[in-house]
Amino acid sequence: MSEALRKLLNQSGPTPVITPHVGVLTLHFQLYGCEDLKAKRKVFTALKAVWGREPDLAVAETADQDALDCATWTIASLGSSTQQITQRLDQIEKAIQERIDAAILDVHREIL
Repeated sequence: MSEALRKLLNQSGPTPVITPHVGVLTLHFQLYGCEDLKAKRKVFTALKAVWGREPDLAVAETADQDALDCATWTIASLGSSTQQITQRLDQIEKAIQERIDAAILDVHREIL
């Protein structure tokens, strides 16, 4: 638990209302030249290794797990405002385009 959240919860008076916002970024990739699933997983190693360790993110392959020519990955982000989440997802999408060796066919975003 963060120190800021701990302070909020320990304050006397009316209980604070914390309303987190969630952003979901879904990326659909096209892959070329993957001979097997091991080669496919290797393409996305950086995605799990870099962004999977971030405390405000959850990263998972959400579709096309057995397909060799495509992959669908979803990244969920938690934040205190929709603007913060939008900026974070912009940053992540740009970094993924630079680091992952696969063409992005479709990007879908949703703020909950």
